[in-house]
Amino acid sequence: MLMINLFFPVFMFVSGLIVFCQKRKHLLLMLLSLEFVVVSLYYFLMLFMSFHQYEYFLSMVFLTMMVCESVLGLSILVCVMRTHGNDYFQSFNVLW
Repeated sequence: MLMINLFFPVFMFVSGLIVFCQKRKHLLLMLLSLEFVVVSLYYFLMLFMSFHQYEYFLSMVFLTMMVCESVLGLSILVCVMRTHGNDYFQSFNVLW
């Protein structure tokens, strides 16, 4: 049973990285896949802490950093949408 509980966050992490690599043309899909990777890391952290019976203070710090990272990504997405009109990486003149 323990192997199944540890296999699930690893599967989530790998699938999030695969989606991140496949959807590299859209900024919104890349941000969503990064959030999925971070949620899988949070899930693995919670399993690890509950397995070893540690305190959950580090998980609250990690959750706070996760929220700050998502807010920063969404603010960048809003700025890109306002200036360029879409979230395609091909439409950015800076990258050419």
